[in-house]
Amino acid sequence: MTEVQKKEEKGLSQWFAIHTYAGYEDAVARYLKQRVDSLEMNDKIFKIIVPKEKKITIRSGKRVTIEDKIYPGYVLVQMTMEPDSWYVVRNTPRVTGFVGADSTNPTPLSFEEVESLMARMGSHEAKLEFDVKVGETVRIIDGPFKDYDGKVAEVDEARGRVKVMVPVFGRDTAVELDSLQIKKL
Repeated sequence: MTEVQKKEEKGLSQWFAIHTYAGYEDAVARYLKQRVDSLEMNDKIFKIIVPKEKKITIRSGKRVTIEDKIYPGYVLVQMTMEPDSWYVVRNTPRVTGFVGADSTNPTPLSFEEVESLMARMGSHEAKLEFDVKVGETVRIIDGPFKDYDGKVAEVDEARGRVKVMVPVFGRDTAVELDSLQIKKL
């Protein structure tokens, strides 16, 4: 067992949130990893992550899975808080500081917060949540029937599709849509 693993097992390391310039989270994580390697701080700074989760959106009429930042402007670091490790993190380009009441003595994240966040990030498959039921009125927000209102006739959770009855020329017409193409009224 290495010295690093011993420190992690003994609970000497804690997770801290660092604030970064907006949009530079990945760059800060990359810079910090380079600094840790070049300054040989691997025994004090263990893990650096940008919390992300997978989401499904529609672009050009097609479903696309994207990675979205859970906390924009923040990077999480697992480390032992010592003056030299604090200095390395604090003086990384585009880092504005640690999260906490006192910038020289930052507040670590609780075990529950970290576990919850890791579980949220660990879900490998992006999930769709249906918040519509048969009979509800919805507005179509994408596609050829954009801005039409209609009633939900069928919900197919397995395929992520919804059948909506849209009034066209005084008659209800069934339109099958992706669940991301509608919005609940």
